[in-house]
Amino acid sequence: MNHLDRLEAQSVYILREAYREFKSLCMLWSIGKDSTVLLWLARKAFFGHVPIPLVHIDTHYKIPEMIEYRDRIALEWNLNMIYGENKAALDDKQTFPDGNVDRIACCRHLKSEALKRTLSGEWPRYRMNHDLKRYVADDRKKEPYTGVIVGVRADEEGSRSKERYFSPRDSGNSWDVGDQPPEFWNQFKTDFAPGTHVRIHPLLDWTELNIWEYIERENIPIVPLYFNQGGGTRYRSLGCAPCTNPIESESRTIEEIIEELRNGSLSNVAERSGRAQDKEDGGGLETLRRDGYM
Repeated sequence: MNHLDRLEAQSVYILREAYREFKSLCMLWSIGKDSTVLLWLARKAFFGHVPIPLVHIDTHYKIPEMIEYRDRIALEWNLNMIYGENKAALDDKQTFPDGNVDRIACCRHLKSEALKRTLSGEWPRYRMNHDLKRYVADDRKKEPYTGVIVGVRADEEGSRSKERYFSPRDSGNSWDVGDQPPEFWNQFKTDFAPGTHVRIHPLLDWTELNIWEYIERENIPIVPLYFNQGGGTRYRSLGCAPCTNPIESESRTIEEIIEELRNGSLSNVAERSGRAQDKEDGGGLETLRRDGYM
């Protein structure tokens, strides 16, 4: 096997282990390149079918092309697609774009808190109705999702390098960085106490270059925002529109992005350099991620 085959096999193994061990399981889909590769791997792991819900936290400030892509793929791939939101914060305008809180507080409201309450079932969930081709309030019994599959990569930013493949959180989704189980020789702890919230990271050992190489090999459809569409810029990392800036780049194709990563022109530019909330969190995301952020 080549390096992509080995990464794929490991990720498929982790996905299948998670499905076997955790009965209340979901996968977060941020719509970005990493979580879309994760979704593709899930389809491979389960022979074209994704047997678990896909959860997206909608801040209502995402770049419009991202939401259009999310709903198109959900319908085309027949995904059990769910989104959650922090309606109270949006209604009360407790957001950075409204000028009432800083970026970190906005992320905490619209992402961390919305994620926590959506996963627990305390707040409404909206599910894609494939007959109506739109989202409707989910009136099913809202059991908590205690196993959550996430497209985190160790090389993306500092706090993610401290993760494990199977990473326990407390009942409030808080992450104790210093209390993580060892994972030696592909031996993973999955027998956590009932009700423990566990984040599962099948892409942990992938790099940004690996992701793009795999997208190219598998011909995975991704959001066009990642490509230069004529203005000499493209997005390298996607988030909310007010806090995400493109980078200067002439790359219009996957092949050109791969070459850009290989030739070192981005070697001194952090992958999330266009994400303004990272800068306000001291240059990383550990403060937010300790509180449950992706």
